[in-house]
Amino acid sequence: MGNFVRRTLWFDRYALDLVRGCLRSADRELELRPKVFTVLQHLVENAGRLVTKDELQKVVWRDVVVTDDSLVQCILQLRQALDDHDHRLIKTVSRRGYVLDTQIFDHDPNQGVYGPRPVSGEPFPLAPPLALPDKPSIAILPFQNMSGDREQDYFADGLTEDITTALSRIHSLFVIARNSSFAYKGKAIDIGRIGREFGVRYLLEGSVQKAGRRLRITGQLIEAETRAHLWADKFDSVLEDVFDLQDRVTMAVAGAIEPSVTQAEIRRASNKPTESLHAYDWLLRARGEQQLLTKDGFARAMEMARRAIELDPRYAHAHSSAAAWTAHRQRLGFSEAEEAETAEGVRLAHLAVQMAPNDPVVLTDAAAAVAHLNRDRATAISWFDHAIALNPNSAQAFGRGAIVRNHVGDYATAIDHANRAMRLSPFDTYAHMFSLARGSGHLFQRQLPEAVVWLRKASLQNPRHLPTFLVLASALAHVGQMEEARAAVRRLLELQPNGSVRWERKRRLALEDDFEYAIEGARLAGLPE
Repeated sequence: MGNFVRRTLWFDRYALDLVRGCLRSADRELELRPKVFTVLQHLVENAGRLVTKDELQKVVWRDVVVTDDSLVQCILQLRQALDDHDHRLIKTVSRRGYVLDTQIFDHDPNQGVYGPRPVSGEPFPLAPPLALPDKPSIAILPFQNMSGDREQDYFADGLTEDITTALSRIHSLFVIARNSSFAYKGKAIDIGRIGREFGVRYLLEGSVQKAGRRLRITGQLIEAETRAHLWADKFDSVLEDVFDLQDRVTMAVAGAIEPSVTQAEIRRASNKPTESLHAYDWLLRARGEQQLLTKDGFARAMEMARRAIELDPRYAHAHSSAAAWTAHRQRLGFSEAEEAETAEGVRLAHLAVQMAPNDPVVLTDAAAAVAHLNRDRATAISWFDHAIALNPNSAQAFGRGAIVRNHVGDYATAIDHANRAMRLSPFDTYAHMFSLARGSGHLFQRQLPEAVVWLRKASLQNPRHLPTFLVLASALAHVGQMEEARAAVRRLLELQPNGSVRWERKRRLALEDDFEYAIEGARLAGLPE
């Protein structure tokens, strides 16, 4: 990886020191046996992709034949060291291998990308607190699964996401996006610190217990600064009334935070997406598979989404999810019949919007799909705009829309919307896309110092995102930092061995003059013709 290899890698709340061969957390060093450390290092260096059992065995036990038990014991000890008892970080792919599901940084993420690196003491000091918004603000922390069955985690996660979405559609509230809140799943909670990091006044904690057909949700609303409990309650229902249960939780939380929120606004924010509980359950499972970002995970997610559509042909969320995942598969190079998949994805996107023209989640997913699959930017931007009007708290509508606005030359809006996405979701799993949108907007306006800063940040947030390295190489070359620019091109070619000027031209997304400016810089950095 050339210049992108670092001596220390940060993930979650840990620092992996590759020079000293140790793992650190807060102010202590965690002991790992040499083979457990090697397993962790390989997972970290390949974060986000499926690492097969065979691959790990070849890396850890070179030229020695061992049974699966040796690897299983290493993974068990590693999970114990990482306090990963709920498999939040290291996900098992049955009979195949493991995925380390977290972002990797080559800097301390709590110090800022270009800020000073810690040399002693606590490696994760507090980040400066964000200013509170000018309206009531809240983050909904991942609800705990109290069912005694880890296989039900997807259900608790789905309920948390749906309640977050409903609250975010209330215009008089500021709601942190789901992707950032889930950064705290399974972690010890420091209410004051989380409030400062998110820049919110309130936090909602809760739990879900599912037993047979019975369902119980408990929740408590906490003022972050004082840690005072403002409200707590429990809600019981049968499984068939899960959407009614979500509405009751949403109304109670909104009423406790902001009594002036009208019942009519709360009702507008509530949404019963399907009449079929089984269809809803299949889509929740599909979201979990898709988040693995592996070829097999996407295949399973698509199959589950199709099952949801079969059970309820008017389930707009299932249609839009399948459309967005089709586009995402293409960007990652997972498509096997691109032309047919493109046509199907576009069809699903338009069907979804026809079914639910006022659902911001549907509009955002469908817009992202058509922007990529058939490059219908006009339709995509109109859908993004409508989603933002319906839900001014949608980090995804702002952030994903910022990418598309760059494609049509609306750079000022792209930068503004990327900034809004970052504020709404400071720890988003797609934060690299927000940084990429801002950096590209600066590059295309020939604002090179700003472009370099944001594109470097995007490359650190996700060192496996291919498009970042094209524009990063170009920006660096245009400012004369040729050594680092050539390293960015080398990384691009590692991710896509067929990468070339010709290959990029086939996928041109920017306006022609701006695209040629980007290609000129990448060519100077060594991108082959």
